Amino acid sequence: MDLLPRNMGATDRKIRIAMGAILCLLAIFSFLGAWAWIGIIPLATGFMNSCPVCTILDKNTLDK
Repeated sequence: MDLLPRNMGATDRKIRIAMGAILCLLAIFSFLGAWAWIGIIPLATGFMNSCPVCTILDKNTLDK
C-alpha cells in the first residue's frame, strides 16, 4: 500500500495547479486577502499527483 497513491489524471492535475497558482498569486498581491492562501492545497496536491480526500472517497481520475 502506497502512502500517497497516484489518483489524479492529467487534466485534473493541470486544473489544480493552475487554480492553486492563481489563488496564491491573488494572495501575494492582496486581491483576495489571506483566505486566498487556501490555494496552497490544490497546488500541493497537483504537484504530488495525489489527493488524500480522493483517496478516502475512492475517487480516481487517473487515465488508464
